Parts: sequence; structure tokens; C-alpha cells
Amino acid sequence: MKKILIINGHPDKESYCFAIHDAYKKGVLNSKAELQEIYIQDLNFNLNLEFGYRKRTELEPDLLAAQEKIKWANHIVWIYPVWWGSYPAIMKGFIDRVFLPGFAFQKRENSVWWDRYLTGKSARVISTLDQPAWYYNWINKKPSHAAIKRLTCDFVGIKPVKFTTIGSLRLSKDSYREKWLEKVKKLGKQNK
Repeated sequence: MKKILIINGHPDKESYCFAIHDAYKKGVLNSKAELQEIYIQDLNFNLNLEFGYRKRTELEPDLLAAQEKIKWANHIVWIYPVWWGSYPAIMKGFIDRVFLPGFAFQKRENSVWWDRYLTGKSARVISTLDQPAWYYNWINKKPSHAAIKRLTCDFVGIKPVKFTTIGSLRLSKDSYREKWLEKVKKLGKQNK
């Protein structure tokens, strides 16, 4: 059975990303999959990986609970807006603090290689843009996609990673946004 975890990286509950989250959730609830959610903006934690990897920073209870949800899931759905070519600072802080050595990966002693601890999971990334998706993909070379796919998910063993990129939102009409919510709801129902 599919165990789906939605991780919402937008800091504003009134954003379109929350409407996307709700649409995907409705789709999942109309399937046979199990569902858990993380709204990063609701978590109580320090965004800063204070000492890097030199010294361990104790994880707050919300981050320990997030790790348990990530372990539980076999499909992770990331939802976030693209800001300055990347995801919001709160999501970056979440990744820095949660995807730690010993949990998500482990570097091998005296080696450049590492072990991936989150294998057997897949991911869907749903991101929003103020520019057309084609412009983000071809002109700007989709930097947040590379960061989340290659430098986070692939690094810890989560694959495949598929993308849904919605843009341009800034000048979009309600009909455009509603069309996308229906597409996202369908993805949720199909557990993709």
C-alpha cells in the first residue's frame, strides 16, 4: 500500500501552495493510500544548522516527528514556491536540520562515498513560479529542481523524482489555477 507524505514548504497558509496541498490531499483520500502531512511553517525548530556537521545540534520534537514520518512514507510529495530560483528559507532550514548523517545518509570512513538510508522511496515535486515554466526550465536551467532532485533526494536514495511545475501564477486567471488544482487532485488520486 502506498504511504504518502506531503511536505509543504510555503510559509503562508493563504498561498496557492496550500490550495495545491489540499487538492493533492483530496485526491489521496479518494484512493486506498495512507496519508501523513508536514506543514513546515507549523513546526517549532531553529532553521540554522548551527555547527554544520562539526557538532551535533539536538533535534527539536517537531523534527524528530518529521523524521518518523519520512521513514514511514514510501512516496514523498514536496510542495513549494520557487523564490530566487530556489525554495523558501524555511524549507532549506528543514532539509538542513532533518536530512542528517545517521538518518538520511552516512559518509564512509576514509572515502568520498556515502551510504543512502532513504532508498525504496519515490518523490513528486510540485512547485509554483511567477515566470512561465518553459522559461524556468530552459533559460534559468531549473535550479531548485536540481537542488531537490540531485542534491537532496538522489543523495539520500529517494528515486525516482518527478516534477509538476506550475507557472506563471503572477498574472494567471482563476480558471488557470482551478485547472491546475484538478490536475494535482488527479495526481493525488493516482498516488503519483
